[in-house]
Order: sequence, then structure tokens, then C-alpha cells
Amino acid sequence: MLAEKYCLKLENPTVQDFLLLRSKIGWGELDANLAEMSLNNGLFQVTIYHDGQLIGMGRVVGDGAMYFYIQDVIVDPSYQKQGLGTVLMDTIEGYLRYTARKGSTIGLLAAAGRESFYARYGYIQRPNQTMGHGMCRFV
Repeated sequence: MLAEKYCLKLENPTVQDFLLLRSKIGWGELDANLAEMSLNNGLFQVTIYHDGQLIGMGRVVGDGAMYFYIQDVIVDPSYQKQGLGTVLMDTIEGYLRYTARKGSTIGLLAAAGRESFYARYGYIQRPNQTMGHGMCRFV
């Protein structure tokens, strides 16, 4: 299916495409320079295009050794429910299987209601019996 309709690339999107895709899912405005620095400092990225338009993406950020963080797994709302999120995550998981070593930590923040999607890949929710709440701070 993917090969027939879509183009998968292992590269960053343009800053403009990234910002447009973020806006389509309701993520707030972001300074273009900040977005560019962030995209350029990632460890791994996967993008999906349809007719030259960015419709999905996912990234891995971190130190490339002990800590990996899955970020910006996004599918354009017009293309959701077609398995593209699974394609993105399968591609990311392939990278992590090759790169993350025993003792590494892979983290993510799931959007509300999307936890079961990531649970399929072995990600666990916090809090649980041994770990406290995951936390974040937005600047």
C-alpha cells in the first residue's frame, strides 16, 4: 500500500512543511528558527509524502547512546486511520532496534487517548508499581 500511494523518506521535512503539519493537528505556533534547529539536531527522522505534500512524520531525539526520545509522530488528519502511524512507528522501531543498546532508555509522551497505539510496541504507562508519573515542562 505505502509504495503504491505514498513516498517514505528518511530525511527531515522542510521547516515550512513541519510547521504546516503541526498546525493541522492543532499544535501551537512555533518559531521557524527554533523548529529548524530542532529538526537539524535529531538522531533519526522518517517522513511520508503524498503527491509531494508532507502527510506524516516521526523523529527520534536524544544523546544517541543511553537516551532516545520518540518525538513528533504526526499524521495529517486527512490521512489518519490508514496505517500510516504504524508505518512511521515500525520505521522508528527499526532504527531503535539497531541503535539502542542494553541499558538504554526509550521514552515518549503519548497524546491523550493514543496510549494503546504505543503499548503495541512495548511502551508502558506511568505511573505504575515501580515508576512515578512522567513529567514535562513547556517553555
